[in-house]
Amino acid sequence: MSTPARGRILLSVTGFNPQRWYDLLSKEREVVLEPAGAEDPSIDYAVVWKQQPGILARLPNLKAIFSIGAGVDHIFADDRLPEVPIVRVIASNLTQYMCEYVCWRVLDHHRQGMLYRAQQAGKIWHEPRQPPADEVSVGIMGFGQLGRSAAAALLALGFTVNGWSRSRHEMEGVCAFHGEDGLTPFLNATDILVVLLPLTPATEGIVDHSVLTRLRQDGPLGGPCLVNAGRGRLQREVDILRALEEGILKEASLDVFEREPLAPESPLWSHPRVFVTPHAAATSDPAHLVTPMLAQMDAFERGEPLQNVVDRKAGY
Repeated sequence: MSTPARGRILLSVTGFNPQRWYDLLSKEREVVLEPAGAEDPSIDYAVVWKQQPGILARLPNLKAIFSIGAGVDHIFADDRLPEVPIVRVIASNLTQYMCEYVCWRVLDHHRQGMLYRAQQAGKIWHEPRQPPADEVSVGIMGFGQLGRSAAAALLALGFTVNGWSRSRHEMEGVCAFHGEDGLTPFLNATDILVVLLPLTPATEGIVDHSVLTRLRQDGPLGGPCLVNAGRGRLQREVDILRALEEGILKEASLDVFEREPLAPESPLWSHPRVFVTPHAAATSDPAHLVTPMLAQMDAFERGEPLQNVVDRKAGY
């Protein structure tokens, strides 16, 4: 029996140099950066990040689209997207990076890092009360693989962990909430809010003033804290600044922003109770992501189903 030909790949990215992705993908398959002509029937797969609008519609034999990042909202920005499976590539190091970031920022808020940095600058020797982790409730919005991994690590550190998602997701040791009816009870029980939601029409702008005002105000940290490592358009930055000024929100760690890069004139850069990182929580590393992508293509060509396929209706 003859071995089927290995499908050709279109690599379409904007915003960064794709050379490392190209080099690794092309070790096993033929890779092109542009389709040939108005239509290119030779391409079977597309590996993309913010692909050129309409470029995938020019591929009549396209079998699957692979996202370079954990999210897929950048793919859905194309209004001429062909009806083929979209695959989220999940790699252990991507999950580990996110888990590290969440634990780092939760621990920094819990152990009063911003206060101690201010005290160091002012040469102030003062030890405030430090509540134990089991008095602090961390609420994770978005309870997919990244959320569950972060929850497991936070539970191991001794925190009380709540989880909220659009649909029901249970996890041992976690108090799970879901849907609109579960959102307010979830927020009311949360001292540190960690946002890991996918960006969809239903979640865009969800972290607004209304959500922030419903966080627990009388918790052991002296006010609630926010960590957003999901997507920038999940949050309303004007509402975050307002909540900080009103004292509704104690502190915030933000890795993602409504517009990126964050504008130099943004007050978030210099706010004394905001910690900014440049969308660096979980960087997509081709050294770890290319192998599972290629393995999926090989399996698909053997007749096996694709894994981690996006639900187009849900948007993730």
